[in-house]
Parts: sequence; structure tokens; C-alpha cells
Amino acid sequence: MRLGFAGFTMLRIALAVLLITPSFVSAADPAPDAKAVEFFETKIRPVLVENCYKCHSEDAEKQKKLKGGLKLDSKASLLKGGDTGVAMVPGKPDAGKLLKTLKYDGEVQMPPKGKLPDSVIADFEKWIADGAIDPRGETGIKLAAGIDIAKGKQFWSFQPPKEPSVPQIRKSKSEIRNQIDSFIHAKWDEKGLTPAALADKRTLIRRAYFGLTGLPPAPEDVDAFLADNSPQAFEKVIDRLLASQHYGEKWARHWLDVARYAEDQAHTFGVKPKTQAWRYRDWVIAAFNSDMPYDRFVKLQIAGDMLPDAPDDPFTKFAGLGFLGLGAEYYRDAGCGLRADADELDDRVDTLTRGFLGLTVACARCHDHKFDPIPTRDYYSLAGIYAGTKLSDVPLAPPAEVKAYTDAQNNLKKTEAALKKAQADAKAKPDDKTLPKKVKELTAEVAKLKKEMPPPLPVVHVVSGNGSGMKILIRGNPTAKGDDAPKGFLQVLPSPTKSGSEFTRLDLANAIASKDNPLTARVIVNRVWAWHFGRGLVNTPSNFGALGDKPSHPELLDWLAVNFAKNGWSMKWLHKQIMMTTVYQLESRPDATNDKIDAANISLWRGTRKRLQVEDWRDTLLAVSGNLDKTPGGPTFDLRDANAKRRTVYAKVSRHELNGLLRLFDFPDANVTADKRTETTVPQQQLFALNSEFMVLQAKAFSARLEKLGKTDSERITSAYRLAFGRQPEKREIELAERFLKLPLKPDDKLTRWQQYAQVLLASNELMYVD
Repeated sequence: MRLGFAGFTMLRIALAVLLITPSFVSAADPAPDAKAVEFFETKIRPVLVENCYKCHSEDAEKQKKLKGGLKLDSKASLLKGGDTGVAMVPGKPDAGKLLKTLKYDGEVQMPPKGKLPDSVIADFEKWIADGAIDPRGETGIKLAAGIDIAKGKQFWSFQPPKEPSVPQIRKSKSEIRNQIDSFIHAKWDEKGLTPAALADKRTLIRRAYFGLTGLPPAPEDVDAFLADNSPQAFEKVIDRLLASQHYGEKWARHWLDVARYAEDQAHTFGVKPKTQAWRYRDWVIAAFNSDMPYDRFVKLQIAGDMLPDAPDDPFTKFAGLGFLGLGAEYYRDAGCGLRADADELDDRVDTLTRGFLGLTVACARCHDHKFDPIPTRDYYSLAGIYAGTKLSDVPLAPPAEVKAYTDAQNNLKKTEAALKKAQADAKAKPDDKTLPKKVKELTAEVAKLKKEMPPPLPVVHVVSGNGSGMKILIRGNPTAKGDDAPKGFLQVLPSPTKSGSEFTRLDLANAIASKDNPLTARVIVNRVWAWHFGRGLVNTPSNFGALGDKPSHPELLDWLAVNFAKNGWSMKWLHKQIMMTTVYQLESRPDATNDKIDAANISLWRGTRKRLQVEDWRDTLLAVSGNLDKTPGGPTFDLRDANAKRRTVYAKVSRHELNGLLRLFDFPDANVTADKRTETTVPQQQLFALNSEFMVLQAKAFSARLEKLGKTDSERITSAYRLAFGRQPEKREIELAERFLKLPLKPDDKLTRWQQYAQVLLASNELMYVD
């Protein structure tokens, strides 16, 4: 894409259009039926079962207890309504009676025993507004009638991956560089697709830099790559980027989405912010940079404190436990403790199983999973591993140092207690002349102890202890307890340890990270593939169950999973295997003939044009303007500070009040695990690019930087394009820019012409998108 400049007013109009409209638009993902059904199963059905079926169901009618002629236990009955009219109209929350009764808006108020929480009512409102997807009684969606574990194991994702034969391509349409290309090429042949041409080297190095580090290549890096005509030129770029500290910063952020990383809570009051949550973030960055084997990465996040071969370094050993140690905490007052416990356990089960296994186990909280072989007992077997565990802080210091600090704290508390008692005694016994002296001595002692107090120890926020197990909560109700659910792993998956009272977090970690687990390797190689290509081989990265998408290239998925484990669970090995392929290096240009066959590019016949995530975009603005502070690690900073210059991965993430910039540019909800990011285009994004203090500061810095990079306008324009876009400007672009820069300023202009020009380049579509 090229930008023309005929006047600043026209520039800003053009800029808005350019930001809103990409060069071409990729086909949208399929309708989110699976997610809609999942929303019903987790948010709507349990509430109906618990609060409504007693009086509004087929069973209630049989027992002559049906109220209002309304049945809510089937889709047809719900749509039909009752004696007072239509209960619900899909897509129109205000049209039926159901939502009004839940809101206690009118004479009819349901459920009669008490109004449901606002969050539950909001779920119903969203469900109806989104079309009221309801799988009950639908043809084409088979509900589980009881759980047959043996039959469930026959589903593709529960079958152990086996290394398939690599397809033999007789007449290749492009170079076959490794086994991945063979699998992709076979799909092209099957679909009758012709692959796009290879991307040019400038496009390729920009794609690699953003893909691995989230930063643009410097002009000298582009020049060196263009000058290197050896067959190993691109491989050398990949190796250099994988060795960069910025690789870990980029790929840690992907994982932090899955881990729903944040530093505070949205569901309660009075909980102290997790001020040292950033240590978990730094642990993830270090794990990626050191190429920690993924199975080790899994174990340390689940049971690092229990591993028999745990590292001596307390940071490596404990900080990964922030995966669950930074989880949700819920409001406990007013008799809400039992519900809070249940919801916190649900957060742990959901994050753990979606994140590592790609399964929606939390759907079985209130009833057997309706689609996957996961009975309710299995949900509580997992939850029981964490029932009774605590969110606590572990100091990152040698034992002797921890003891010295603890002793000093205890001594101070003891002395303060003595002082408080002496003060009370002195007040109660004014005639006792010894007490004032005692108070004075203790006051001095407290001051001395505070002065000599060792500095606070660094800590990490963890889940500690082992769960005591729990009973099944009938319909998810924490006050209605059923049979015991022995602690253990999912029955449909293999486990080295049998279920029972001795099953621990370590046993869970070993079961998930086992080479015999059919899901763990598949799920992570699919996530990595999706983060590179914009779409997974399974396009529901956190749902490998019956409602998830089937793999587009099942043999390739298994080949990747098997060989990933064979090669030491190495993420860097996986990146290199993917990036060295021809399919990774194809240009992203569309083709009319191929579009008729595969417009969504599921068969990967071309590259994928991607918009930068907000972190990469902000970091790029700082890098191009010359402002980026590349200091790694450490405490978070506040994005509200327009002068902040560190990489965005180090910014504060709040569940309670997400920063406006992050929210505006599609940062995920940190209250729940996120498998992918949505992508929106709204006017507020363009307004930020045009008017925000942050953008103005970068434009001024970029303009000042360009002033030093050439003696003429033409030289400075060339430098601007090389820095921002990694390419030389075209002759027409130089001419248009020079004409714009010569225009006189208007009286109300707050920026110079060069600063205006710099701002437009920074806010351009070309900088925001990667081909």
C-alpha cells in the first residue's frame, strides 16, 4: 500500500480511510456456533436447571406443578412461551417476558426465592441479544446421553498422535523445503489450488521480525539481508531473532493471553493488588528465551514447588506458579464464601484445561458435558486437587535470608505488642511511675527495630498446598453436595497415577506433560501455528472437543506434535521448522481463481496479511520514532503516562479497569483465558492515531530523528520510509511528500509540517499491517 499527500486536510481524511480499510480483507472466520453453544452450556443452561426447571419443565408438568404454562427445558417450549405471552425473541432482549422477570421489572419476578446476581442477568441479556443459540433438541447436534468413556476415547483428539507418512509430491508447484511443505502441498493438489509466489525479501524480513520479536527490522538489518545471497540468508535471520531477548518478550505475551495474566481483581473489594505479579511475566519471558522444554514449562506452572528435580534457583522453581497463583478472587462477604470458593476453583479448572489440554472441562461443572466424554465427576476430581489450596506469597531468597527477615518481623510485632500494652497500662495506672519509662524504652526499641529491619524480600504469588478433594456439587450448587469425586485426572486421558486421596498437583502436572497425553503437544503446536499464520490447523485453539473445529490438516498436526516431542519439546525448533518452509514465505496477494475454491485460505495457498496487535503497534511507534527503551524485565509501568517508553509487555494489566489504549485495540479480557484476539475497526482507533498525546509525542520525536538523517527533504523522506516501512519510497511518494512539506502552515496548526508528515506515516495502514 502506498500513501499520497496533497494537503494535510486531505491527508487526515485519507488516513482515516486507510486505517479503516486494509489493502484486501481476509475472509472472516466461520460463524462462532461452537462458542455460542458453549456460552449456553456454561452460562445459561445451569441457571435454568438450578432455578427454573422445578416449576417450568416437562417433569413439572407431569407432576402437575407447571406454573404459568411455561416450560423452559427445551428450545421449542422456550420460544413458544406461556400463559402471559412470548418468553423470549432471539436477537431482541426487550421483546419477551423472560428478561423482564429476571430483572424484577414488573409484577412477575423470577425466581421467586430471590433475584439472580446482575452478572447472571447480564449473561441472559447477552445470550438473547446474540441470537439465543440453544442446542436442546436441535438436529445436527448430538447431545451426550450418559458418558461412554471407552467410546469417547475414539474421538480424533483423544487418540494418540502417530507420525504419518510424509506425502510424496511428484509434480511440485513450489519448492518442497521440509516435511511441512509436503503436507501443505498435498492439500493444494487435493483442492486444485496453485500457491502464490514467494514474498520478496523486504516483505519476508519484516514478517520474520514482527513474527518473532514484535519489532520492525532496522534499515541496516534489511540492507544486510538483501545483500546476503547465500542459501542460508533467511535461516541466519531466524537464528539471530530466536537468540534475541525480544523473542521472549513477544512470545511470552502470547502465552500471557492464555494464562489470563493480570495484576489485580475485578470480582471483589479489598483484595490487595498483586504488586509483584510481574515476576510471573518475567518468568515466562525467561522460559521462552532459554528455550525451556515445553513439558518442563507445563510442570513448573502446575507444581514447580513439588518437582523432585526442581531447580535450586527459587525464581525458576516458584515464579511459574503464578499461572494459577494470579487467578480470580471473588467477593466473600454477605454469605458469599461458598460461591466464591466454587467460582475460584472453576477459574483454575477452566484455565488449566483450556490452556494445556484444549478442553472445555468447566462445561461439566453443573452436569455431564453435553458433547465431550467428561462427566461431572471428572470436573470435581480436578477441582478437588485445588480445593483447600491457598493463594500465597513465596519469598525469592535463600532460606537463611528468609529466616532472618521472618525473625526480624516477628520481633518487631512482639515489641509493638509490648509497647501497646505498656501504653494501655500507663493510661490505666497513672500512679505507676515505672510505666512511662517502660513506654519510652519500648518506643525507642520499636524505632530501632524498624531502622534495622531488612528490606522486604521479593516474592512471587503462587498456589500453595494440595487439595483435600471434594464432593460433587449437585448442579453446581455449593450447598448441595453429592457423591465423593476422588482426586484425579480426566478418565478419557491416560494418567501415570490412579485417582485417589493421594493424587497431587505433581501427579496432575505429570499427567498433562506426559508424552502419552494425546492433547498437550497437539494443543501447543497448534497455538504456535495459529500465532504465526493467524489461523490454527484447528481453528478453535482452546477447544479440541466435539464442538471445536476439526483439523484442516490432521496428518500435519500429528506430524508436528510427534516431532515436537521428539525434538525435546523445543519451541525454537518448532518456530524454525515452520518459518523455513515455503508456505511460510509465500506472498499474501489474493488470487481470483484460488479465492473461488478457498477464499478463507484454510489450505494456506498464500501468506496471511495481519494487523499488528496493540503491543507490537505501540512498540513499533516507539522504535521508529527512536524513543523505545529496550530495558528488559522488572516492575510494571502505567500506560496512562504518555511519556512511558518501555515495551508494552511490561505495562500494567488490570482486570478491574483495563487501560483505555489496550481496550481500544482489542486486548483480551484478562478475567478469562484467551485463545485468540478479536479484531475490530472503530472510529475511536483513528481518533487516537490523530489526536492522542502519545501519538503527537512520537511524531515530534520521529521528525527530530529524521532531521538528523539527511541534508535534503528527499534524503529525510527516504530515511522515514526505511525506518517505518523497511523499504525505499517510490518517486511519486517523494514528490507528493515534498509538495506537502512546502505548504504554508495554517494559524491553528500546532505541529510543524514535518511533524504532521511524521504523524501520518506513524498512523498509516502500511505501518500497522504486515504482509
